[in-house]
This record gives sequence, C-alpha cells and structure tokens, in this order.
Amino acid sequence: MSATAIPGEPPPEGAPPGGRRALAVWGTGVSVYFVAVIFRTSLGVAGLDAADRFHVNASALSTFSILQLLVYAGMQIPVGLLVDRLGTKKVLALGAVLFTAGQLGFAFSPSYGTALASRALLGCGDALTFISVLRLGSRWFPARRGPLVAQFAGLVGMAGNLVSTLVLARLLHGIGWTAAFAGSAAAGAVVLVLVLLFLKDHPEGQEPEPLPHQGAAYVRRQIAASWREPGTRLGLWVHFTTQFPAMVFLLLWGLPFLVEAQGLSRAVAGELLTLVVLSNMVVGLVYGQIVARHHEARLPLALGTVGTTAALWAATLAYPGPHAPMWLLIVLCTVLGACGPASMIGFDFARPANPPERQGTASGITNMGGFVASMTTLLAIGVLLDATGDDYSLAFSVVFVLQALGVSQILRLRGRAQRRERERLVASRVETVHVPA
Repeated sequence: MSATAIPGEPPPEGAPPGGRRALAVWGTGVSVYFVAVIFRTSLGVAGLDAADRFHVNASALSTFSILQLLVYAGMQIPVGLLVDRLGTKKVLALGAVLFTAGQLGFAFSPSYGTALASRALLGCGDALTFISVLRLGSRWFPARRGPLVAQFAGLVGMAGNLVSTLVLARLLHGIGWTAAFAGSAAAGAVVLVLVLLFLKDHPEGQEPEPLPHQGAAYVRRQIAASWREPGTRLGLWVHFTTQFPAMVFLLLWGLPFLVEAQGLSRAVAGELLTLVVLSNMVVGLVYGQIVARHHEARLPLALGTVGTTAALWAATLAYPGPHAPMWLLIVLCTVLGACGPASMIGFDFARPANPPERQGTASGITNMGGFVASMTTLLAIGVLLDATGDDYSLAFSVVFVLQALGVSQILRLRGRAQRRERERLVASRVETVHVPA
C-alpha cells in the first residue's frame, strides 16, 4: 500500500521534497496550462465577433465551445492513462504543439468549418495540460501540500483567463482578428521551449516503477479500479456541479448575456468578466488554505458554493425589472468566481482514494465532470436562445437542472466515500506504526 499523508504528522520517508527546485519545475509545467487557458477562453471575448465573422446564429456559435469541450472531456481518461505511462514532460510538450497549432489555425480560418476544426485541435492540446500539471505537483510536492498546489494551479489558469479578458480583448479590437489570434500563438511556442529545456517528471532518485505494457487489459483495469473508488466518483460529481456555471459564463455566454440581456456596454461587461476571474483567484487561495488544514471542510465548501450560486442566478434571472441592478450583477460575478476553486475540491476526494500509479487516471475521470456539464449547458443555452427568440432568463434556467442532478449524486456518494477514506487513513497509520526503524 502506498504511503498516505496524515494531517499534522511528518511526511513518510521518500515523500517528494518540495522546495525551490520543485517550485521551478512545477512553474514550468503550469506555464503550459496558463497559455492553454488563454487559448481556451479566447472565444469568450470574441464570441460576438465570431458570430459576425462567420455569419452564424447562437446555436452555431455555441458549437465552437461545445466541440472544444467535447474533445477536452472525451480525452480526459486517455490523457490520465498517458500521463501515468509516459510521464508529464512528453504529454505537456505534445499539448503545447497541438493547442498552438489550433490557435494559429483559428487565426487564419476562412470559414466556419475550418474554424471548428481549429478549435477541436486546440481542445485536444488543452486536454493534455491540466492532468499533467496535477501529476507534476504530486511528484514534486508532499501529499499534505496537494490541495494548496492544486488550487494554485487553478489560480494560474484563472490568470490566463484574465489575460484573455484584458489583453486579448483589446488586441482583438485594436489590431484585428488574425493579428490578435496569430500573435497570441507565439506564447505556445515559448512554453514548448521551456518544457523541453527545463521540465523533469520527478525528483532525482524517485523514479516510479516502470509500468509493463499490457495493452487494452491494463487500460480497462486502471479505469475500472479508479471508478470503483467512491472517492473518484464523488470527485467527478463535485467537479460536475461546481465548475460549469462560471465556465459557461466565461467561455461564451457571459458577454452576450450582459450586453444583450442586461443592456451593458462591452466595456462594462468586460469589467464584470474580469471580476469573475479576480474573485476566482482570491477565493482559490482561501479555499486551498482551508482544505489543506481542514479536510472535513471540503464538502461544506463545495455544497455551499453550489447553493449560493443557484440563489444568485435565481435572483438575477427572476428580477422584476427590465434589467438586474448593477449591484446584483456584481454580487453574481463575485460568487461565480468561487465556482472554479470549488471544482478543485473534487480532486481532493479522488486523490486520496487512489494510489500513485492511478493518479492520472483518477484525475482524468474527475476532470470530465465539469466539462461534460459545461458542454451540456453551452448547447442547451444556444438551442433555447434560438427557440425562444433570445429569452436569456429561460435559457439560463438550465443551470438549475444540472445543479440539481449533481447535488443528488454528491449526497448519494458522500457517505461511502468518507467511510473509505477513514478506513484508508486508519490502515496507513497502522502501517506507519509497524514499519521497522
């Protein structure tokens, strides 16, 4: 049985060292994720421009993000398996090549079809990044630092979103579509060079045991063993329920909602999108510290975020006037900022439920949750907008359906997952007591 970190006790012998070297290597890996998020969210500030450029309606516009997320979600388990087998460096390098090619293709796409293909390629490269960064953190930092390291990774991703909102939006309206997207692709080439020169999969002397190639049977066993753990499934549903409201808002529909439904200018709408990102970064630091110190706070934080988000959306959509007041939109966007950090809590259920050799696979399963929910919501909102003549209140009500489904599954699984985690912690303590000095 693998060593398990016990809160308040020293890390087991042979645990990852942490320190400056770990921070430098992890920083190299997370820079790839940073650029991937810039590219992923670039459509969020260009949605209305894309509709004009390619002459498409709301449903066709949502297809850009849906296809990107479909590729992303569909690749999460294969990516987890790849990371477990090939290591972080190879997978991150491949991801950088693919998402840079996708961003370049999007810049020069002459038609809707080629633009779709470019976003799919971008989603493919993006899919390779986050699980790799989580695995890198688990190899270089002690397990007790896992929640904080994961939240910092999410924070860096939000910084990428901030770059899209503040920088790319200005470039888009200053130098034009092609120059803005093609110029941003240079960042992909930079992080690829950094990975090839500086990234290492693990500290010296802590090479994992090589996994024998067992073909499809090995893949099935990895997936089945991860899925059997209630903690993995609970992590997936926590991620599913918490992430998608902010993801949908930032990725595509936030700007049209604020401009067309709430009557705001693009500049003011952009400031509110920026508020979501800034709130995410602040809340991520707070949630990471809380979960690192108090594991029992994980579920209350996740469910509290879901409940508060639902209440604010209900108040905004049901407001009796023609537009919701600015103070309410500010509170809504501030609360939406907590969705990303809350989704990271899902990994804190899956991580202790699986041994090191399954961490990539388990993280891939968990990470599918929020992106499946986001993809479903993006499609539903686009279809409902077209069907109702742009009734945003009705279209955004689909958020409550997905939240209700997710909460029901969280409540169903929480007891089993918590019992298994307690059993594993007790077994780890017994092993630690019986290990000869």
